[in-house]
Amino acid sequence: MITLIRHGQARFGTEDYDRLSDLGFEQARALGRALKRRGMAAPTTFARGTLRRQRETLEALCDGFEVAPETVQVLPGLDEFDFGALLAARFASEPAPEGLNSDRKLHFRVLRDTVLGWQRDEIAQPPEPFSGFAARVRAAAETLRGARDAIAVSSAGPIALMVAQALDAPDSQMIRLQLQMRNTAVTRLRAGRAALFLDGFNETPHIAGETDPLLTYS
Repeated sequence: MITLIRHGQARFGTEDYDRLSDLGFEQARALGRALKRRGMAAPTTFARGTLRRQRETLEALCDGFEVAPETVQVLPGLDEFDFGALLAARFASEPAPEGLNSDRKLHFRVLRDTVLGWQRDEIAQPPEPFSGFAARVRAAAETLRGARDAIAVSSAGPIALMVAQALDAPDSQMIRLQLQMRNTAVTRLRAGRAALFLDGFNETPHIAGETDPLLTYS
């Protein structure tokens, strides 16, 4: 089973987004404890992307899980696309909406439209072409499929695209799945001989309900 975990809450609206908040650390530790309580055995493979928030999430998760991986695979295909640079590319020749980086609802509404434009090659000089992003995510998925039993910490974009690819859904579904994803949510993919199959999406066994303070989306 490939267990994909979105990173914990990061520092939205700050100059350095790529760090977990105090709550983000707490979310990751709580998930580790919940997985241990459920009797999940430590997998043969641990993996993450190159981003700091992913590394910090995996470390806190393992702390809660009471496991110390001997090695961790670092897969760039698990990294999020650079949404800040993508938004900057979209608004390179026009003013960005006021409050884009402070108003969460506005930010994610504009990001949704921007990602859809990126997928249609409508954004000039993006930080990477969508085809390149999709290719590196697919490469990471293939590496994990080969491992067959893994915990991998990633971000909402790559996880959402892996789910869309597993369902043979159009690329446009990626951002719709992405914007539903909770911090430290668990998505499970089962490894077949030639493909990955969806087994569970956006699960939060460590969160009691909609009013739980551990529940965040950004």
